[in-house]
Amino acid sequence: MQQQVNPAVYLQWCVFLLIGAVCASLSFADDFRPLKGQWQRTDGGYVIDIRSVAPDGRMDAAYYNPRTVNVHRAQASTVKGYLKTEIELRDSGYPGSTYTLLYQPDKDALMGIYYQAAYGQTYEVVFIRK
Repeated sequence: MQQQVNPAVYLQWCVFLLIGAVCASLSFADDFRPLKGQWQRTDGGYVIDIRSVAPDGRMDAAYYNPRTVNVHRAQASTVKGYLKTEIELRDSGYPGSTYTLLYQPDKDALMGIYYQAAYGQTYEVVFIRK
């Protein structure tokens, strides 16, 4: 079962990500290789498949639930030393839903926030490598 995010936690995430946005835009030579691969969400069959990441952070990514869902935009960057992914979904039932995830190297996991646009709700999520 998904846990709804406390508004204070969500605000802290937003501030953390916004502070690092300026730094992320200054560096395009980051090593995004750890992001490549298939990632499964721990609370279900949702899968992000990151096929490649260009030096400027543009990602070739797919999303499955379990059917293919259109990835409108996928971008990688760095924030305070962490690799960050932003994925926007636009499809039936996914009107601009987004994932904002940070790579946790010690856990080999992507952790962050899922914004479910259809319901205006946010959830904390974790993806582990398949």
